[in-house]
Amino acid sequence: MTNILIVDDSPVMRTFIKRVLSVSGIDAGTPFEAGHGREALEVLRAYPVDLVLSDINMPEMNGEELMRAMQQDEALRKIPVVVISTDARLDRVDQMMGMGARGYITKPFNPERLRTELDRVLGVAHA
Repeated sequence: MTNILIVDDSPVMRTFIKRVLSVSGIDAGTPFEAGHGREALEVLRAYPVDLVLSDINMPEMNGEELMRAMQQDEALRKIPVVVISTDARLDRVDQMMGMGARGYITKPFNPERLRTELDRVLGVAHA
């Protein structure tokens, strides 16, 4: 089972991502959730997380700030982050990948897109 943290300020989007994970056949159990980066850091420090799915534009602490904080923390810097955002600009994608994101998915997306990206990031091969 892969412990996933979903970070998005929209409860509707977090619920949608959980459903997509389930439909995609990804064994994520019950994913952790956070409404912004500060909450995400609290979850990351309290629970074992294998992967973070994070929006960029959020109140209090956005996805960029979350990634910077994770990079500065020895225990968190190795956790892969996949950005899920409505911002499809190539310069934004390049910026987030340059900051250490392991993947970038543009909203809206389908279950297959999420599955493919998570398999690539986690190095999982499915029959």
